[in-house]
Amino acid sequence: MQLIECVPNFSEGRDRQAIDRIAAAAAEAQDALVLHTDMGADANRTVMTLVGTPAGVADAAYRAVAAASKIIDMTAHSGAHPRIGASDVCPLIPLSGASLETCIELAASLGERIGERLGIPVYLYGRAAQRPDRMQLRAVREGEYEALPNRLKSKNGRPDFGPSRFNARSGATAVGARELLIAFNVNLSTDDPGIARDIARDLRAGQSAPGGGSLPLMPAFRTLGWTMPTYGCAQVSMNLVNFRMLPPHAALEAVRTQALARGVTVTGSELVGMTPLAAILSAGEFYRSQAGLGETTEEDELIQAAIDGLGLASVRPFEPEEQILEYALRRAGEPWAAAAREIRL
Repeated sequence: MQLIECVPNFSEGRDRQAIDRIAAAAAEAQDALVLHTDMGADANRTVMTLVGTPAGVADAAYRAVAAASKIIDMTAHSGAHPRIGASDVCPLIPLSGASLETCIELAASLGERIGERLGIPVYLYGRAAQRPDRMQLRAVREGEYEALPNRLKSKNGRPDFGPSRFNARSGATAVGARELLIAFNVNLSTDDPGIARDIARDLRAGQSAPGGGSLPLMPAFRTLGWTMPTYGCAQVSMNLVNFRMLPPHAALEAVRTQALARGVTVTGSELVGMTPLAAILSAGEFYRSQAGLGETTEEDELIQAAIDGLGLASVRPFEPEEQILEYALRRAGEPWAAAAREIRL
């Protein structure tokens, strides 16, 4: 069975009924599951996880974007997270039995469908980008929603699909293909966003501490800093684009070093959306070793060690059965449970 994931991000994180309507639209697709939704009030953003066959996921994603175009009005949107539209970003990710090339082709056909049928400008990014300057999502989002009216008028700002005119209600959508990443935020014992931004800046520069100490694995992530009033703290927000090179526990420990040099501490973390089991088990092994505990093959012990070591329950609950990708697929029953056993991340 070819299994892919799509993680559309919607510019609405405060209205549960709105997100439920978008999820219900996606759930009408055949051969796809709405596996998880993760709402963030301060970011005013929801991360939704769709899993299924390539055709099923593409249809579910289209239905979700179509619903969002009717439900979300970008003219009234504000939030901490960068965004260009109601359906801000829509990446396709291979999980098992499907290649990245399959997702690249699917991204182009999905982008064309969104652009032509919904009248939303679509930019292809990541491995699906048709121009090298659109490989990075931050380049596609430059200036955000507010810059779109002028951007769409320029030659370099023309979308890959859809009209070259401003859609005030829906903005634009970035559709892409990539490998799996982990969205991971580290909480600080301060509500000063400047400290979080300074830490993010130094980590991007590859520094393990202010003024020195190289951290060669930093190309495996992207990061920024902000304040989450709901949590009462600043966060260093990261996308771990290669969790094998830079797993969550290594990222958190890098932030901890930077924070201590600035007189603050790490108070915990949160995983946004879903995470592969391997990343959690790796963190569990690390923190059990740090605590001087013996090795174990018991998954529940490793998962609990990861939750405790990363502080994953510090600002909201972490639910393994819902947020670990393989566990959620197993709970969904066949054929999804069988597909979960084939995932090698």
